[in-house]
Amino acid sequence: MSFAKLDVHLHKLEALEHALAILGADEATHMAIGGGEKRAEAMASLAGLHHRQASTPEIADWIADAENEDLDETKKIALIELKRDYTNLTCLPSEFVERQTGARMRCEQLWRDLRAKNDWTNFVPALENVISLVREEAAMRASVLGLSPYDAMMEQYDPGNRADMVAPVFDDLKSFLRDFVPEALAVQEERRAKTPPRPLSGPYAIEKQRELGLALMTAVGFDITHGSLSVSHHPFCGGVPSDVRITTRYKTNDFLSSLMGVLHETGHALYEQNLPKEWSHWPLGKARGMSMHESQSLFVEKQIGRNPSFWEFALPHLGQYLGQTWSMAELLPHLHQVEPGLIRVDADEVTYPLHVILRFELERELIAGTLSVSDIPEAWDARMRDYFGLSTIDNPADGPMQDVHWPSGAFGYFPSYTLGAMMAAQQWAAFERQHPTANTDLAAGNFEPINTWRRQNIWAKGSSASTPALLESATGESLNAIYFTNHLRARYGA
Repeated sequence: MSFAKLDVHLHKLEALEHALAILGADEATHMAIGGGEKRAEAMASLAGLHHRQASTPEIADWIADAENEDLDETKKIALIELKRDYTNLTCLPSEFVERQTGARMRCEQLWRDLRAKNDWTNFVPALENVISLVREEAAMRASVLGLSPYDAMMEQYDPGNRADMVAPVFDDLKSFLRDFVPEALAVQEERRAKTPPRPLSGPYAIEKQRELGLALMTAVGFDITHGSLSVSHHPFCGGVPSDVRITTRYKTNDFLSSLMGVLHETGHALYEQNLPKEWSHWPLGKARGMSMHESQSLFVEKQIGRNPSFWEFALPHLGQYLGQTWSMAELLPHLHQVEPGLIRVDADEVTYPLHVILRFELERELIAGTLSVSDIPEAWDARMRDYFGLSTIDNPADGPMQDVHWPSGAFGYFPSYTLGAMMAAQQWAAFERQHPTANTDLAAGNFEPINTWRRQNIWAKGSSASTPALLESATGESLNAIYFTNHLRARYGA
């Protein structure tokens, strides 16, 4: 039976995916700097091997035969998703995948070194090579998928989303934020004039911060027997569902920076750990795109982690692990601080969407070829001045070099962050309607109702439906930005 043949073959592919994921996580956390070149070679070879086996013509034959077999509904859906995945894989030749993987890894390794030196000039050639390959990839995908080059890249991270659908939503949000950011800042200033905030007075020992992070990530549902917490240059969630690797980075004068990173990545990890295990080797058993993934991470970080009810439960942990007693009134100004800044990952949830919109606009121009790599600093600075009133022209490390996405070739990913924030707010609103005791549960440290709802409505469904269909099934309506703007107004407005 052809479906059975596909099942066996996909188990073999899963083993290669496992190896690549763990090697990648190790490369970003524990690998000695001198191992970079050989690691890139090894992972490029493995990526090429995986691509050749995942795009072999026999798969197309097996899919065609399996479509005529007597399959149950779940297997039919699994076959549809595999066919979509196979079409996207076969857009690219294996030789190109191997060459591109090596270039991405070497560029990312160089980025880690040169960002620390604020050295844009020596970074440009490597980034130009990566973007040249991304444009080549986008063109190949576009010709097969019948999409524009940028849409073809977005399809890899968030199937079904298109730039012309996202751009108007982002334009409206940008318009809202231009008015709302000054309002939020004024409200904040008024509150602080009445009650000056207590400073985050470190130093906070890194090991104690790590213990705090582990305590809270396990409290919200992370299975520590199938995952770990490490340090990396840029926070991420990697590994595989049975061995999720999440990372953060620490500041000794600010425990909230690392903790919010831990909670964000824990949101990703919870999604991975609760995907349907019996379908883990099929595309059906994978997460449904990056906007859904980001909705899960932002649900934990924003809807839970910055919710005052959560801190009724979490405040005692600060005394236990950091040796400091904080009141809610003292901590909330830091959790809800609004401050236009240079760094996306440190941004508050009011200004964060503007960071994403900036990158979305620039990378569309980069893929189209209307913006050259050498002109990125000026284009970036112009938008930073416009959206934030800040300049990065002499500080590329905190400007266009701050994110790992472009060095690693991840173009089309950024829109997922803000789409995910909107979806997270909509999911929380739906959960609250069904569970009026949501905040009471949070205050008591009872996360099971929240996780049960997400497991049933999001996690266990894997990629059984499109992102819009999953969201509508979970919340009762299609994506509606009003939940996000209402959330911002309620938390930060007058």
